[in-house]
Amino acid sequence: MTLRPAGGGSLKGLCPFHEERSPSFHVTPAKGFFHCFGCQAGGDVIDFVRKYDQLDFAEAVEKLAGRVGIVLRYEEGGAAPDRQRGQRVRLVDAHREAARFYEEMLGSPGAGVGREFLSARDFDADAAAHFGVGFAPEGWDALTKHLRSKGFTDPEMITAGLAVAGQRGAYDRFRGRLVWPIRDLSGDVIGFGARKLLESDQGPKYLNTPETPLYKKSQVLYGVDLARREISKQQRAVIVEGYTDVMAAHLSGVPTAVATCGTAFGHEHIKILRRLLMDQDEFRGEVIFTFDGDAAGRKAALRAFEDDQRFVAQTYVAIEPHGLDPCELRQQHGPEAVRELVARRVPLFQFAIRSAIADHDLDTAEGRVAALRASAPLLARIKDQALRPEYARLVAGWIGIEQSVVTDEVRRLSRADAKAPAQHRSGRAANQQQEPVSSVATPTWERPDPRSTAASVEREAIKCALQIPLHVDAWYATVEPNAYTVPLHVAVHGAIAGAGLPGSVSNGHDWIEAVLLHCPDDQVRAYVRELVVDPLHTNDASDEDRRVYGLAVLARLLEMDATRRTVELKHRLQRTSPTDEPEAYNRMFADLLGLEQVRRQLREQALGGLGTDEPGR
Repeated sequence: MTLRPAGGGSLKGLCPFHEERSPSFHVTPAKGFFHCFGCQAGGDVIDFVRKYDQLDFAEAVEKLAGRVGIVLRYEEGGAAPDRQRGQRVRLVDAHREAARFYEEMLGSPGAGVGREFLSARDFDADAAAHFGVGFAPEGWDALTKHLRSKGFTDPEMITAGLAVAGQRGAYDRFRGRLVWPIRDLSGDVIGFGARKLLESDQGPKYLNTPETPLYKKSQVLYGVDLARREISKQQRAVIVEGYTDVMAAHLSGVPTAVATCGTAFGHEHIKILRRLLMDQDEFRGEVIFTFDGDAAGRKAALRAFEDDQRFVAQTYVAIEPHGLDPCELRQQHGPEAVRELVARRVPLFQFAIRSAIADHDLDTAEGRVAALRASAPLLARIKDQALRPEYARLVAGWIGIEQSVVTDEVRRLSRADAKAPAQHRSGRAANQQQEPVSSVATPTWERPDPRSTAASVEREAIKCALQIPLHVDAWYATVEPNAYTVPLHVAVHGAIAGAGLPGSVSNGHDWIEAVLLHCPDDQVRAYVRELVVDPLHTNDASDEDRRVYGLAVLARLLEMDATRRTVELKHRLQRTSPTDEPEAYNRMFADLLGLEQVRRQLREQALGGLGTDEPGR
């Protein structure tokens, strides 16, 4: 932003908070105030930093103090806040140096595979530099050695999530991978996302920084540092699914795109967007989710529906019908196709309701009634009293049924919903946080069948996550709740995820306490304590053997989940005509081949580490 003399000791320039061609933004340095006569934004330097960088008061003060070298003293809490502040500065500095190192390594001879990956997706050197993309060398300690030379200690690197504690000292967390820096709203690097490139890499496709004092994956959005001002200016945020999708969107003229970092879009992400959209009580701004047009994308969009009414911004879905993500869309059809995808958005309410209707045969009376019963609960959950009748009219037309019938069914569900206990309303207990109701008994969890191979593998996987978390942290981060078939195991997995996933707490006792804290009831807590003391099904006691065994158990868990999904996809393929629906059939067939390959790889990994120690055998 450029300021020019305006007379009387004032400066003026174009306002950074709204679009304008004539300067109306004035600054009076002697008094320390600014004011825009166009949008009426104004205040002192702290107000400016808060609004410009989308920070709260304390964050703005800390940022200004750090910039001018002032040491802050916290009155409440004694010296502890000072130590935390000092630690944060060190960790931020370490990440800044790591990001610089990775960027330099992208130009090294050993990073050819990384440059080829970017080039194959039409990202040139300028694009990589703009997003800070780097490369982590294949060696075990390239970054570790570099940071040591800069004065950082092994404990600091481990705490930052940049290194992992090994038997012979710290070693690099990311090796032989393309790396994206993840920044917070103020632009500080707080973590990294790393993409697997080498066949020899046995880790997950994407590996992110674990939970650290800086990095909480449920509280960060990739690309938010680049998008925050445009989001505030345009009153629009576009949610995509990956790092390359963010790059493709920005380069295609959609500078408001951001992505979650290895986790589902949740409550903390909503808080970030609310700050950026400055959304309070009125309907203003748009949040647009982009998903693939396949079954998984539809499921993700419907899951987003559960969170829609937790924030006020109007929420939309942009679905690419051929299953292309923004990166692929840009490659195959150019930047304008990405912009058109966002422009073709539809309201999330409409998408969710039409998806529910699509599963039924509307040519029969029975199908129309079933479609009404599937869509009415969604209508009943629309809180906007002005919007609900309008959607009732639309649903009546989509289904081919009288509007009065739709309205009566929605009213019936609304009355029943109002009378039902909070934990059971519309089946939302599993998806929304409700206040506990004392009159409702806690659920009785059925014990897993010890004769079931699936239950035994699930139990062993949870034991590995609890007992050897640092050995399985990267793999366990890829486990979804639907990998578990036993409800009690789903509950424990939810507690593990709520505690930050394995590796978020280095101390074993603290890790278990964190999991117990997130258990929904005493029965689940008792089961966790049971699993903590139940020995793993391996006779090997060394750290390396336990690590190999733990990864093999998780590979077996993921392989069983992939097998179930393969069976489901085969059934869908059988119901699809290759003649009438050639695109859908070919896409599902390709997905099936890819899923089968992943399943075989997981099977080999499991057999290599389990041998005869497989649970359930």
